[in-house]
Amino acid sequence: MQENNTPRKKSFLATLGAVFWSFIGLRRRSDYESDVTGLKPIYVVLAALIGAILFIGVLLALVSFAVKMH
Repeated sequence: MQENNTPRKKSFLATLGAVFWSFIGLRRRSDYESDVTGLKPIYVVLAALIGAILFIGVLLALVSFAVKMH
């Protein structure tokens, strides 16, 4: 029996998780290596854009809240 060594492509949800953990800097080396071979580049770009938009939105909400409290 021959093993199939082709990497399995990960779902968009798995890509979101990988990008989330990358945003905060917590990623195991083994997970990183599987991401390199398993993530679709378009999913990574979309997930990064979503993550950046959410990050900016949270920052704006925090600043707005802090200004109203002052």
